[in-house]
Amino acid sequence: MKTDNHPRQRVGRVWLTEDSCDIEAFRAEVERHTNLAEYPHAVDCQKNILIYDSAGLIADCATGEGRRAVLAEICDLLAEGPGVAVFKRAFADLRVIDEASRIFDEIIEEQRRTDSGGGDHFAKPGANDRIWNSLEKHCLHSAENFAAYYGNPIIALVSEAWLGPNYQMTAQVNRVNPGGAAQSAHRDYHLGFQSSAIIERYPAHVHKLSPVLTLQGAVAHCDMPIESGPTLFLPYSQTYVPGYLALKRAEFRDYFEQHHVQLPLEKGDLVFFNPALFHAAGTNRSTDIKRVANLLQVSSAFGRAMETVDRERMSTVLYPALKALAARGTLSTGEIANAIAACAEGYSFPTNLDRDPPIGGLAPKTQAQLMHEALAADWSSEAFAQALAEQAVKKRS
Repeated sequence: MKTDNHPRQRVGRVWLTEDSCDIEAFRAEVERHTNLAEYPHAVDCQKNILIYDSAGLIADCATGEGRRAVLAEICDLLAEGPGVAVFKRAFADLRVIDEASRIFDEIIEEQRRTDSGGGDHFAKPGANDRIWNSLEKHCLHSAENFAAYYGNPIIALVSEAWLGPNYQMTAQVNRVNPGGAAQSAHRDYHLGFQSSAIIERYPAHVHKLSPVLTLQGAVAHCDMPIESGPTLFLPYSQTYVPGYLALKRAEFRDYFEQHHVQLPLEKGDLVFFNPALFHAAGTNRSTDIKRVANLLQVSSAFGRAMETVDRERMSTVLYPALKALAARGTLSTGEIANAIAACAEGYSFPTNLDRDPPIGGLAPKTQAQLMHEALAADWSSEAFAQALAEQAVKKRS
């Protein structure tokens, strides 16, 4: 029987707030030391980050029982352990990496010639070169190299360990050039891309759900010594449930700056981490290293609705009806907002970040936001339909 069901206590349990984040409670979560003995398939632990030899790990998966043990260990380290691991020599044949790098270089140069692409959720524009949706662009450019690259058994193993089968792969290339500044410390997609005001509207169980919907990884496309700025991590920070809100506070950002760790990587290494782990790309202090990583963002198969719905068509039809109902006073402002929520897409993703970049925030405008803006400004039905169609085109691959 619950002993804390007083209404105020219940509210505090369900609704997390930025003001309720406690740095001492956070310290109790993250100031731990990884015991290598608890991870028998790992070969080393450096700065609280587990290290795996990829060839040895694949050998450990030779039997069904062995594979399940490996999957369980990886899942556990991502959930309750340090939250991050490096898989050394994940790509035994570096020719696959080199050919992919050549393809990415061509895409980046084309983006520069056409002044397209670029941008970053957590870094200043111009500090790096981005290839959004490198997955599709890679496949269309060279299907054979794509197959050799994504046929990698470590990518599949870790993805299944965290998300189960039938996961959805996406990827973005990030090339941080010499002098490129570090990102701000953050958590990743989904809740990590929202403002505090929005995050606080989601109940606590959604804060726990968000990290198990995606997995973050990175393939090192070059050697990455510390001076080149490999990713900064704060092991165990994924276990602090209010962490999506905590990083909005100065004391948590300061703690990250003082206690984060970095490991050098070699070309062909893979790093995977829980998306709720506090992390940030580091500053490239080298004079001649273009630090290139292909950032893998793997999503759960379950991150989709059951039915296919044409929300653009619905919104086009609903808009003039809402205008008429509002003019007659038949529906209140709140009821109109509820109708929009049932009809229009209220989430920014997935989108085409080349054509639909986040401007003035971490996420692009949604269908629902567009409809609210149109109603507030009293757009004609024709103007709204045109704006809606233009927005839909931006989101297509």
